[in-house]
Amino acid sequence: MTSPSTQRQAKGFEPAGKRKAFTRFLDAVEWLGNLLPHPITLFALFCIAILIASGIAGYFELSVIDPRPEGAKGRASDGMIQVVSLLNGEGLARIVGNLVSNFTGFAPLGTVLVALLGVGIAEHSGLLSAAMRALVMNASQRMVTITVVFAGIVSNTASELGYVVLIPLAAMIFHSLGRHPLAGLAAAFAGVSGGYSANLLLGTVDPLLSGITQTAAQIIDAEYIVGPEVNWYFMFVSTFVIAGLGALVTEKIVEPKLGPYNVEEAEDDIDTQHMGAVTANEKRALKGAGLAALVVCALLALTIVPENGVLRHPVTGDIAGSPFLKGIVAFIFVFFAIPGFVYGRMMRTMKSDRDVIDAMSKSMSSMGMYIVLVFFAAQFVAFFSWTNFGTVIAVQGATFLQNIGLTGPMLMICFIVLCGFINLMLGSASAQWAVTAPIFVPMLMLVGYSPEVVQAAYRIGDSTTNIITPMMSYFGLIMAVAVRYKKDLGIGTLMAIMLPYSLVFLLGWSLLFFVWVFVFGLPVGPGAATFYEVMSSS
Repeated sequence: MTSPSTQRQAKGFEPAGKRKAFTRFLDAVEWLGNLLPHPITLFALFCIAILIASGIAGYFELSVIDPRPEGAKGRASDGMIQVVSLLNGEGLARIVGNLVSNFTGFAPLGTVLVALLGVGIAEHSGLLSAAMRALVMNASQRMVTITVVFAGIVSNTASELGYVVLIPLAAMIFHSLGRHPLAGLAAAFAGVSGGYSANLLLGTVDPLLSGITQTAAQIIDAEYIVGPEVNWYFMFVSTFVIAGLGALVTEKIVEPKLGPYNVEEAEDDIDTQHMGAVTANEKRALKGAGLAALVVCALLALTIVPENGVLRHPVTGDIAGSPFLKGIVAFIFVFFAIPGFVYGRMMRTMKSDRDVIDAMSKSMSSMGMYIVLVFFAAQFVAFFSWTNFGTVIAVQGATFLQNIGLTGPMLMICFIVLCGFINLMLGSASAQWAVTAPIFVPMLMLVGYSPEVVQAAYRIGDSTTNIITPMMSYFGLIMAVAVRYKKDLGIGTLMAIMLPYSLVFLLGWSLLFFVWVFVFGLPVGPGAATFYEVMSSS
């Protein structure tokens, strides 16, 4: 009797030589990732490292020429930027005096929490789960694959809902259609995690990243503002591109490689009958929530569509720089909270204001780890800014890139690949961006790219390798679902299944970025610049 490994090789799914090489690569990634401490510990260590490094650099008076124009806010009077040491009495006093304000003033903290309050109401009322099931369950057999990937992408609006609800549901749907359940799981996983940053609506990830980007951009330009909406155009279109690519990979690569499904490989207690179909009451409540969403959209349109709209810019009358865009997080809250409450009332999951408060409280309780992470990340970002390390590294790095001639589209492609590689070992999007943004955003601004474009490029790299790294926080959950359908499935097999998605997403999404930015020069979001011009200091 042949072993499962030999059977897989015989099917052509895992050729022996390639499988060994790929397994060694995955083992190396897992080993390197396991060497890294928890992201919170990592930021604490980074803070200590910044203190020590600033003391050394300050002692040797490390400095660079200030690239900012004369008269710009923050420009040194002598035209030089010198690393400031925090390893002294003055530095200690600054750290102690600003420890709390660093945390409370960290840009992503408040915006993410406010947006999540509204999303929490929609999630705990049952609206988001019902909407997701209605979308997938009502899809025709011909459209089910692309619908599953698409639903996975849009589920990111509600944090872990896609992982908990959609991925197990997709596996069950494929199984009921006589298709391989792991193909359904892979398609949903690719949408939820591989298409993490893409979406039709602004979600909690948008203010999270934009706040970090703004702080990094202000190293070069102290007045620079980065709103949550700055990548919306690009991410809206990316949703359909990723959905199409995910469906293509599932049907042309993954499903043929998996071959026919052997029911004997599944666990005995697997339930293939209960599909969680949307009930008549849920359909009625969904219609009510949809009507409420239309009313909210209509009211918001009245404030910005007319030329004298109250939320347009008070001076120019434009939407760019308007109170509407500056307060977009408040509208994210309203857009999810009101339809969520309407759905909850119609389904009787929310009978009073106490139920609404409980829903918001539950959403906040799930953010405990994030809040602790933000405390240490905020200290690191502040220390990095105070020491001037960000500017010094950015100027030196930009000069190096210009000297070697790496300043065109290839630079951004290399940046995307680098972000994807870092993501293999540091799976948290906010943690990775908090570390890399203070270095790369100023550096690429000096080369000529806007912070909005840099952030969009980062989101591509960060998303596309989520599905092949065991460092991703939900990877264990996906494994637990997968082994229900294939008892001997290992971590290497799951990664091998997901690798085609990762490669195709990386290539396809990068190509879209290239065409969008370098061929057509389109803005990646409302009011977002494509290039950044550094004024001469002469």
